[in-house]
Amino acid sequence: MKGARTIRNRAGKWNDAGTAIIEFGLVVTVFFMFVFGVMDFGRMIYTYHFVSNAACQATRYAIVRGSASTDPATATEVADYVKSMIPEGINPNSITVSTSWSPDNSPGSSVKVQVSDNFHFMTPVLAKYHMTLSDASQMVISQ
Repeated sequence: MKGARTIRNRAGKWNDAGTAIIEFGLVVTVFFMFVFGVMDFGRMIYTYHFVSNAACQATRYAIVRGSASTDPATATEVADYVKSMIPEGINPNSITVSTSWSPDNSPGSSVKVQVSDNFHFMTPVLAKYHMTLSDASQMVISQ
């Protein structure tokens, strides 16, 4: 009678059936953690690229709408402009926009826009952690 859970077979050799299952479980766990880590890293680069580009575009939006233009930009309008650009895959509620003018929004002054995102990981081991991705841009107001 042949048992599936015997330690030694009749020839005195060890039965390795259970070892393969344990090794497979360990290797698959490490493999999927690596795959999810790569996907999270890709999402993080995607989000940082958006944050960086949004800061630059929002600053340009503000410099062409200084106090001398027909429609001067406010901090709320700059934030709304950034929120209108948010692509799929990025949570709009986690985006914050900060706009400041130095000394005011007249031509020759400077405007600085900082955009940040509170990035959350999807990988189960890293799900409780988050990272703030932030970038700023500053330009001189032309109008």
